[in-house]
Amino acid sequence: MSEIALDQAAGLQQMLAASAGAAPAPMALPKPGHQASSLLDGRNRTPCRAIAVAGGKGGVGKSTVAVNLAMSLSIAGHDVMLLDADMGLANVDVMLGLTPSRHIGHLLDGECTLEELLLPAARGLQVVPAGSGTRRLAQLNNGEHAAIIRAFDELAHPPEYLLVDTAAGLSDNVTMFAAAASEVILVVCDEPASLTDAYGLTKVLNRDFGVRRVRMVANMVRNEGDARLLHQKLARVSDRFLDVVIDFSGWIPHDERLRQAIRRQCAVVDLWPSSHSAQAFKKLAELVDKWAEPDRTALDRIAFFGGRTVPADGVPK
Repeated sequence: MSEIALDQAAGLQQMLAASAGAAPAPMALPKPGHQASSLLDGRNRTPCRAIAVAGGKGGVGKSTVAVNLAMSLSIAGHDVMLLDADMGLANVDVMLGLTPSRHIGHLLDGECTLEELLLPAARGLQVVPAGSGTRRLAQLNNGEHAAIIRAFDELAHPPEYLLVDTAAGLSDNVTMFAAAASEVILVVCDEPASLTDAYGLTKVLNRDFGVRRVRMVANMVRNEGDARLLHQKLARVSDRFLDVVIDFSGWIPHDERLRQAIRRQCAVVDLWPSSHSAQAFKKLAELVDKWAEPDRTALDRIAFFGGRTVPADGVPK
């Protein structure tokens, strides 16, 4: 195992021990000039926007949105990572035709660093794979979730965007990763269960984690009118009962090209860039790139790249 992996493993193990109430083993300080020292030097860090793609209900096309939005941002020239946070039932690698040799479990066991885990995809996109059919990853505790989130603080070269494809449901595996992002995209389709589950997830994020804004994307709809109607239904209830703003952030149409791209294990924005769905993802990526940077100083919860801040003078601290 490399020295860098040992340093990162020590940090992960210390966090896991602390979360379990055990006394952590002393962490060895990096040697002068060691690469790990630059990883821990906040002055060399740059800001990164973490965007969680969630949905509450399974089958709404959440992973499809995450994959194609990440690829659209990468095609536009941005440095993008895509974290498959559906621990135990990962599918991002399958959707992109990738074959990972390692997954998040190897990171937690100290067998590799996050950099060594990165899997290159088309158009410069980098994927952080989770395991599929791995019971242990499906049963991670909150300390292990936190360790994964904190691991991104140690990237020597953080990306401009980190897209986080969350799992379905309301488990800690979903809410911790969503709440740790600077933005949450809520994927909703025209089904009653999709609306109720989306509201349920928004309620948990708002009341338990203090999330004040989510961005809704309507998926598999016929036109913009239908998409805005879905937004109105969800926003009407949330405005009445929750302290959260649900912004309308776009819509993805029904498109046979999108279905064909999924079967071919490719992103539609890469395979058929002129298709209706690809154009919709391109518009979504353009909108995402214009979102104002949220005020992270107000957050009192664990967050991706929580140690990376940029003050008014533009110099990372």
